[in-house]
Parts: sequence; C-alpha cells; structure tokens
Amino acid sequence: MDRKNTRIITVGGIAIGGGNPIVIQSMLNTPSGDILAGVAQTSALKEAGCRIVRLAIPDMGAIPVIAGIKSEVQIPLVADIHFDYRLALAAVEAGVDKIRINPGNIGDSDRVKKVADACRLAGVPIRIGVNAGSLEKEILAKHGHPTATGMVDSALFHIGLLERFDFENIIVSLKSSDVKMTMDAYRLASESFDYPLHLGVTEAGTERMGLIKSSIGIGSLLADGIGDTIRVTLTADPVAEIAAARDILKAVGMPGFGPVVISCPTCGRTKIDVIGLAHEVEKRLEGCKKDIKVAVMGCAVNGPGEAREADIGIAGGDGKGLLFKKGVIVSSLPEKELLEALMKNIEEL
Repeated sequence: MDRKNTRIITVGGIAIGGGNPIVIQSMLNTPSGDILAGVAQTSALKEAGCRIVRLAIPDMGAIPVIAGIKSEVQIPLVADIHFDYRLALAAVEAGVDKIRINPGNIGDSDRVKKVADACRLAGVPIRIGVNAGSLEKEILAKHGHPTATGMVDSALFHIGLLERFDFENIIVSLKSSDVKMTMDAYRLASESFDYPLHLGVTEAGTERMGLIKSSIGIGSLLADGIGDTIRVTLTADPVAEIAAARDILKAVGMPGFGPVVISCPTCGRTKIDVIGLAHEVEKRLEGCKKDIKVAVMGCAVNGPGEAREADIGIAGGDGKGLLFKKGVIVSSLPEKELLEALMKNIEEL
C-alpha cells in the first residue's frame, strides 16, 4: 500500500511518519489523579497492543500520575492539555513524551511560545489537536459553521504559529464526530502539509456504532495512504479500542497485526456449525502474531475455491469437512476434528 510521505517525529523512542508502521494509541479514563488506577489501565493497554497512551491533565493534581506511570510501565505518555498552558510546562518537566494541545483554547501566542520553548528544550513533540467543536471564532465567522476547510485553516494557523517560534516537532489531528467531515479534513490536510497525521473520529459513540464510524473514517483514510497513528474512540473500556484498531489495520491490509479470519455467512447448504467454529477460531487466534489469512467456510464444494487466497482454512460438509491450504485440499476429516487440525497446522506455518 502506497502511503503519503510525511516527516518523521519521534515520541518516546517510537518513530511516527515517514512510512514507519502505523502506531495505535488510546487514552486513560481512570480518575486523573489516581496513580494506581492509571498504572493498571496503562499496563492493560500495553498488553493489548497499545503503543502510546494519552492521559488527561485537568489540573496540577494530575501531574504526579506521569511519573507514577513511567516508573511502572515502559510506554510513551501524552499529556492532554486544555486552557492552562502552565499544565503543559509542568507535564514537560515531569517527563511526559508528548504534549497534545488545542491551540485555540490555550491562550495567546505568548503562552503558546512558552510551551513551544519548553518542548523544544526537552525534545518533546506537540500534537496540534484540531476539533470541529472548538474552532476559533474567526474561523467559524468565516465559514459560518464547522467545516473541513475551517479545520485545516485552524491547523495551518497553529502550525504557522509554532513554526514562527522555531518549533517543527509537530503532529496534527483534525477530528470531528461527523465521519465525512473528518475524512475531508484529513484528505485536505495531507495535501497542505507534510507533518504526520494522527487519525480518529472523535466522540464516535458506543462500542457498536463507534466501531462502525471509526472503521469507515479511519479505514478509508488508511486505504488512501493517509495516516501515521490512529485512535479508535469508543464509549467503552479503552482496551476495546486497541482490538478495534488492530482489526481496522488488518482489514486494510496492514502487516504486523496478526491473523485475518474470513468466514462465510452460511446458507441452506451448511451442514456444520460454521458460526460456532468461526468464533472459536477467532478466539484461539487472539494471541497469534502471524500475518496469515485463515478461512472458515461452510460448504465443502465451494469453500476451498472461494477462499483460495487464504493461507489455510477449513470447509464443512455433512458431519465432515476439508482442511485446505491456498485452495488446495490437504485432508478430509470428521467435523469434530476440524478445529484442532486447523489450529495444529496454523502452529506449523
């Protein structure tokens, strides 16, 4: 997949942009001052495959959480700052790996300069977080309401402001709860500047609808070669965001995120429990790191042919089924032996 070429920005030792692998991010939802809860959730996110974690810093009481987490979990941390630039300065001093600010609500240019200066000295990148719901009054007056063009105008203004202060260690996000506006903004941004883009559909919703909206928005942009980091925002346990992000990346063909399971929807010809088998195969492959395609098909007549691009798969018959690799039948087995035979052969791949 061809990807848009962007600058390389390093966050806590992780290279973002420039064709480097897409980085999955999430955000803590534990109480902002609770160190133990923050450590526990950060550990769970890392275990699930998250590579960068953001945490809200609403006040000075949240600053100690940065050091508390960093002493226990080796993962880059991003401080999410709103309104008070002094919180950004304190977070940098506490050793945070990136600052995320919405420049429109952090104050005048002098305050932005102080944050930029502190980040430059510490080698800490800044993510300019443009949000459709908090665009500057001047931009809203110009466009009448939030638009993709207005979001990019905001990003360009704040990029220019940071560049004026000799700061170019920048990542940009342009998020809206409107999927099409989000997609339009990122596509326009990718043509307007070469800073890395952090993708996401903000306030996407609950686990069901949030996954659908994020899959459309993030997945379409990734398929266009746009995006360097992603976050799937769900009103759910943040760990669920990581599984969703991995699935989106697998669906668009990104390597490095484990097996893809393809399975048929079943029909009147189906004689085995394809639904149960497919779910069990997915469950058993959760910890697998191999970039393989695994098929679970219901019809022994058409299954191997329809799934010939799969590295390995099974197809059912009447009480029995077939094990096949790349469309070539390897063996015929009783239905009760299909699952274990499949898993054993996957281990040997």
